[in-house]
Amino acid sequence: MTTKMPAKSTKSAKQADLAGPGIGDYADIKKILPADYTPLLDPRETQLALYEAKRYIEDHLCKELNLMMVQCPLIVDRDSGMNDYLDRDGSRTPIEFHINNDFNKHPIDAQVVQAATKWKRFALKQFACKPGQGICTDMRAVRKDYFLDHDHSAYVDQWDWEMAIRPEDRNLEFLTQVVRKIWKVIKGAEQHLMSKYAKLDSDKYPELPSELVFMHAEDLLDRFPDKPRKQRETAILQDHPAVFLYGIGWTLKDGFPHEMRAADYDDWVTETKSKEGRPMHGLNGDILVWNPVTKRRHELSSMGVRVTKDTLKLQLKMTGQEDFLKLPYHKMIINDQIPLSIGGGIGQSRVMMYLLRKAHLGEVSVTVWPQILKDMCAEKHIRVLE
Repeated sequence: MTTKMPAKSTKSAKQADLAGPGIGDYADIKKILPADYTPLLDPRETQLALYEAKRYIEDHLCKELNLMMVQCPLIVDRDSGMNDYLDRDGSRTPIEFHINNDFNKHPIDAQVVQAATKWKRFALKQFACKPGQGICTDMRAVRKDYFLDHDHSAYVDQWDWEMAIRPEDRNLEFLTQVVRKIWKVIKGAEQHLMSKYAKLDSDKYPELPSELVFMHAEDLLDRFPDKPRKQRETAILQDHPAVFLYGIGWTLKDGFPHEMRAADYDDWVTETKSKEGRPMHGLNGDILVWNPVTKRRHELSSMGVRVTKDTLKLQLKMTGQEDFLKLPYHKMIINDQIPLSIGGGIGQSRVMMYLLRKAHLGEVSVTVWPQILKDMCAEKHIRVLE
C-alpha cells in the first residue's frame, strides 16, 4: 500500500515544525500571551507555594518509583559523551569552556550540561542501583539555542530521574505503569497545593484529570494527517486535556518523526503493538496537557526506556552518528558496563507554571529574558522575576 504524501505546503509546515517552540517571533508571542490575566498568587506567595510543591513532588516521586535524591553535575567533560544534545541534527549545541588547570598542564575542556539524561544512567552504576531502584536529581542546565518565549527558557530546571530495570521490563506495559505513577504525583501535588492555597482552587481554571489518555504518535497522525505535530498535539488536547504520547522519534508514514529525539538515550526504534495489534515503534513518550491560562499545549515531561547496545547501534546508524560509538559513554553501553534503565525529565518550572496557574515561566524561575519580552509581559500584568 502506498502512502499519499501531503501537499508541498503541508510538507514544508511539518518540516519547519520539527524544530523550535512553534512560535515564529515576538509579534506572534504578543498575540498568544493572555489579555485577561491576573495572577492568583503574588510573587511572595508564589515562592512559598513553589517550594511546597517541590518538596511534595520530590518526596512522592521517590516513594512511588523507589528513587533516592542524588547530586547532579552542572558541567561535564566535553570528550566523555555525557552531554545531552537534545535532538539528532546537532543544532542545539552546549556551552563550552576551557579550564586552564595547573598552568594548562592538565587542562579540561568542559561543557555546561543541557540535561543529565546520559549521566543518570552512568550514575545508576555509580550508586549501585539494582533493578527496581533508581535516582532523582534536582538538575540545572543551560540551553543557549532556545527561542525564548512564554514557556522556553535558556535556564532549565528538571527532576531528572532514572531507574535500573530488567530486560523483561523493556515494554510498553512497564512504561505505562511508570507514567501512571508519575501522573499520580503531579495530580497529588495539585490537590496538595489547593488545600494549602485556597486561591488556586479557582473556578476559572479546571483541575487536572485523574487519569492520562495514552495514545501513540502514529495514531495521532492518522487522526490529523495534514497537521504538523504541534498542531496535532493541540487538536488532541481539545478532546483530552492530559495525554501521554508514545513513540517520539520514529519516522512516521508521512515521512517525518513526531519530533527529532536524540538517537543515544531513548529507544524509539523497537517495534511494539497497539491495543488492536497493529505494529508500532518506540518505548518512549511525552506527557502533554492543555494549559487553561495560556490556552496552549504544554509539555510537562519526556521519558523512555533507554537504548540497548543493539538499538543504540541501529539508531546511530539511522541518524548518521555512528562516530558517537567511540565516546566513553557509548562504549559503556556497548560493553554492558551500565544498567538497562528507564528514565525521564520532568520540567520543574513547566510544572510549577501549570500548578500555580501562571502565564509565563519567568513568574516561577529567575533567568534572562529579552527586553522586548519583558515589556510585553508588563503590558499584560505578567510579573517576570529578575
